[in-house]
Amino acid sequence: MTSSIRKAVFPVAGLGTRFLPATKAVPKEMLPVVDRPLIQHVVDEARAAGIDHSVFVTGRNKHVIEDHFDIQYELESVLKHRNKKEELALLDSLRPPPGQASFTRQQEPLGLGHAVWCARDLIGNQPFALLLPDVLVKSPGEGCLPAMMREYNRLTAETGEKVNLIAVERVDPSEVYKYGVVSLEDGEGPIWPVTGMVEKPKVEEAPSNLTILGRYILQPEIFDILGKLDPGAGGEIQITDAMLKLLETQKVYAYEHKGQSFDCGSKLGFLEANIAYALDHPDLAERMRAEIKRIAKTLD
Repeated sequence: MTSSIRKAVFPVAGLGTRFLPATKAVPKEMLPVVDRPLIQHVVDEARAAGIDHSVFVTGRNKHVIEDHFDIQYELESVLKHRNKKEELALLDSLRPPPGQASFTRQQEPLGLGHAVWCARDLIGNQPFALLLPDVLVKSPGEGCLPAMMREYNRLTAETGEKVNLIAVERVDPSEVYKYGVVSLEDGEGPIWPVTGMVEKPKVEEAPSNLTILGRYILQPEIFDILGKLDPGAGGEIQITDAMLKLLETQKVYAYEHKGQSFDCGSKLGFLEANIAYALDHPDLAERMRAEIKRIAKTLD
């Protein structure tokens, strides 16, 4: 019997150097996409998928993230005094219930794989979700992780085996050198068995144009592999290398999600995400469209 997935790991220890000086005192994960910090958008996606325990792998100077998911007594006292019921209800809805958020430290920047390994004792011997906070996935209907959870439950019921699932998306073949790319068994999708992965291949050597999206459902055996893994690209412990090892004993499937992703680890991707989310915001959409049209006219 496969365990239900209740926990998710969020690696938030990165320095955010591409956003300096903005990230000198404010963690990159707390930069706002419209009216919510980046990390809040990703946690909301996990909660919509049924995740009820969030594990944050943090680093130095990341205490603001922990504070964000806690009670802010002074602020809430002022809001109560001013009878700001709507704002109070919003803050209450975003705060995890007691005991459902855990924080652990990655003392050294040794890579994504090492950050995931740091969460091993908090996850235990059960499958878990992994969400990269740098990546926002905007979906017209069902969110990325909720859709993955549905497909994961179907696969485990059909196969009776432990399976792993990663989200992938198509990119222009000329862009594959920027991403982790998967090789797949033949099929029509949106689910394929994965046969291999390669990090940032040359365009002419890429096995496909399906790239790893930053959403994973993994079995706990990944922790043993990560604990014994030698550093890979950049001298860091790579989650891709660990998943290649995992492929030797367990099935890994790729799920092609049809939402739009934004690489908020880059300045351009972050700006694109703000525009896209503003265009969906009920209070901002109309004025945002008008402003975009006004700006576009000045570019002619």
